[in-house]
Amino acid sequence: MLLEDNAIVLFQGDSVTDAGRDYTDETDLGRGYPMMAASYFSATYPEKDVKFINKGISGNRVRDLKDRWKTDCIDCNPTWVSILIGINDCWRRYDSNDPTPKEKFEADYRCILQQTSDQLHAKLILCEPFVLPVSEDREAWREDLDPKISVVRKLAVEFNAIFLPLDGIFAQAAAKREANFWLPDGVHPSLAGHALIAKNWLQAVEALLIKED
Repeated sequence: MLLEDNAIVLFQGDSVTDAGRDYTDETDLGRGYPMMAASYFSATYPEKDVKFINKGISGNRVRDLKDRWKTDCIDCNPTWVSILIGINDCWRRYDSNDPTPKEKFEADYRCILQQTSDQLHAKLILCEPFVLPVSEDREAWREDLDPKISVVRKLAVEFNAIFLPLDGIFAQAAAKREANFWLPDGVHPSLAGHALIAKNWLQAVEALLIKED
């Protein structure tokens, strides 16, 4: 189990991480995978004093994380930083004609990781963005999203981060049950989809005690 006593775990990202959290309540983790992962961890390891914080904001792209990184990461002084970002960098190309080039995505992502490494020495968990082809337009997004997924994988190696291959995990899950069971619109998780992320997040930090079949 990797999370140390007195750890501070920060979840960062977009609407998938936000999951309806109350921005006025610092203790509110939303109704998605951060809440599920934190709840399971706290119930399983009540002897460990670990604080979980959710600073995900719906609609954010990596450029938005960069703009608010000091306030919403560095100043929180976390010992662990978990990031799930990238789908809006893809989506805005298709709904607003406002693309994020791969090079810009990589530069901004590297910037926040470098700040985290230099100023906090926090451990990193990088989650790749994901999409499932519940409709033809979502299927077309792969052209834009796949290079960004490659960037996240590259940065995870570069910064010695724990890596969660969520795009692959959801693709595998969609072979067991239809895609919209996990991601009703191809992007935003159902409760089952959030639980799938939480389960794999907990496995990544070696905190899951449930046996797999």
